[in-house]
Amino acid sequence: MAKDTRDRMVEAAVTALRRHGVAGTSFTEILAASGAARGAIYHHFPGGKTQLVAEAAALNGREVQALFASLPATDPSQVVKDFLTLIRPVVVESSAGSGCAVAAVAVGYDSDTDRLLHDASAVAFGSWVDTLAERLATTGLPAEDAADLATTLITLLEGAHVLCRAAASVEPFDRMRRTAEALVASRYPARSAPVSKPS
Repeated sequence: MAKDTRDRMVEAAVTALRRHGVAGTSFTEILAASGAARGAIYHHFPGGKTQLVAEAAALNGREVQALFASLPATDPSQVVKDFLTLIRPVVVESSAGSGCAVAAVAVGYDSDTDRLLHDASAVAFGSWVDTLAERLATTGLPAEDAADLATTLITLLEGAHVLCRAAASVEPFDRMRRTAEALVASRYPARSAPVSKPS
C-alpha cells in the first residue's frame, strides 16, 4: 500500500537526521525526498520542525525496538552475538557518514525549550533497553543483570556509531564486538542441554 504524504515526510526526516542531525535537517530536503508540497509542512505538522523531528525519532525508535524484539532468546551470549550481528550493517552506514536518528535528537535539542525532543529520544532509548532486557531475562538472567547488560549493549551501539563515523571505518565496531562477546561468554557461559536419562 502506498504511504501517504505524512508518512513519507516522517521517513524522510529519519534519513535527514541520520545524515545531518537536528540542526542540519531542513524542510527543503524533506520536501524533496518525500515529494510533498510546501503547504504540507504545517498542514501535517502544526508544531513545525520540532514536531516532525520528534515523530521521526519516535518512528525510528519503534522500528529498531521491533527488530530487537525479534531476537531469539536462547542464552545471553547468543543474544549478544545476534544483537551485534543485527546492528553491524547500520554501524557500517555510520562509517560512511550516517548515524543514529534517535541519538541525533538526543544531542541536538535545546534543553530549555525542546521538551518534546527530549521525551522522544528518552522513550526510544528506553524501549530499546527494555526490549533487550526482556530478551535477556527470557534466557534466565536475573532482571537486574538483564537490565545492566541491555543498557551496556545500547551504550556500545551508540558509541560505535560515533567512533566508526569519526574513523570512517567499521574497525572500532569489530574490535568492540570481539571484546564484548568474549566478556559476555566468560560471565554468562552457555548452559549445556540436560542429558536425558535412559528409560
